[in-house]
Amino acid sequence: MTRVVTPVLDAGLGNTSWVIDIGDRRLAVVDPGRHPGPFLAEAERRGSRVAFSIETHLHADFVTGSPELAAVGAEVLAPAEGNLAWPHRPVAAGATVDLGGLSLRALATPGHTPEHLAYLLSDGDDVVGVFTGGSLLVGAVARTDLISADATEDLARALWRSLQQELLALPDETPVYPTHGAGSFCSAPATDRRWTTIGDERRQNPLLAAGDEDAFVKALLAILGTYPPYFRHLREVNRLGPDVLGVPQPPLPALDLAAFRHALDGGAVLIDTRPVEAWAAGHIPGALAIPLREQFAPWLGWLVGRDQPLLFVVGPDQDRGELVRQCRQIGHDRIIGELAGGTTAWVVAGLQVQRTPLLDAALIEGRVLDVRQDSEYAAGSIPGAAHVELGELASIAREFGGIDAVMCGHGERAATAASLLERVGNTSVAVVIGGPSEWAAATGRPLITQ
Repeated sequence: MTRVVTPVLDAGLGNTSWVIDIGDRRLAVVDPGRHPGPFLAEAERRGSRVAFSIETHLHADFVTGSPELAAVGAEVLAPAEGNLAWPHRPVAAGATVDLGGLSLRALATPGHTPEHLAYLLSDGDDVVGVFTGGSLLVGAVARTDLISADATEDLARALWRSLQQELLALPDETPVYPTHGAGSFCSAPATDRRWTTIGDERRQNPLLAAGDEDAFVKALLAILGTYPPYFRHLREVNRLGPDVLGVPQPPLPALDLAAFRHALDGGAVLIDTRPVEAWAAGHIPGALAIPLREQFAPWLGWLVGRDQPLLFVVGPDQDRGELVRQCRQIGHDRIIGELAGGTTAWVVAGLQVQRTPLLDAALIEGRVLDVRQDSEYAAGSIPGAAHVELGELASIAREFGGIDAVMCGHGERAATAASLLERVGNTSVAVVIGGPSEWAAATGRPLITQ
């Protein structure tokens, strides 16, 4: 019998949870995100229930949703070597778990993390697929530098052995369902595909083309970029067990101006989630601009500590539920609320707003700061642009007091950068709408590659 495997994608974090029909009106979910809504909705649509929640490893980039699913009846399976401090069934490498007619065999695949397991799911003699979490990805493998700098090379070598001894030993036609994918800071660059086969990866994965372990390690370590600082904390959050929020999850409270100002004066971080144009037209001084989009969560996690209380200014048509989901997905639970009435309430009370000029990419002049990732900058930048990754800017913003304009690929990260520069006194910096490619197309001048 063919088993249906359904992806549930978190595009902002670049991850895929997998929902598996295991029969008898039961579902299993592999590596669920914290919000249980999509999985419970899928179960309701099928007239089923979530019977199992399966963890491949201790995640560093998102808060696990397994405790949420356990609260509604799912049994949690997780690597025994992860030493989880909350109720679950520990699964040892090499063990086979009976899912009620289907068998789940745990494969030892350390590398991305020390405790990592992949799971080979079979229905009798038929292989449903292998769920590889953060080991073998589509066109890539996951990074090995999340534990410590000292452990990075050893884990890379462990990953090579995991791939060769466990995953590449499977038949070529075996479907591969990874958790990490394109857009995830946990992974090396990958395509937009979310699943693959062992054979496709054997033939096409550039890292698997390495001739031996040393070549693989050298190639992998050469492409590891930076990652958000919250990655250093979420493994332990997931090991100890996050708070269970329940269904429905808590909404975003609306605060009157007095309560909002009291929280702001008390040290809460103010995030303005509106689109760039609305933020630029008038915002509360000191607000950090992070437009609400698929990639909101990683930039919040990169720039704001998980223990800091959060206030928001939200656009009238923006999805408050999605905002809260993204915050909680990375463990930012200290949500105080949003200003009721937004900046209008602020202005009506006679309080001042800050305005930021917007600049078309074709009209760039003066000193420009490019805040894209290193790999993006190296692929092509405008001549003379200074460069720092957005995630690093907050700590060194005062070094860029003479910047006239900031740019990224489109404008969202540039707005965030401008808000950081405004905080340290540069209130005249412009946000470039568009990126280097728009500048090159408009001016006919070539970009500089590194």
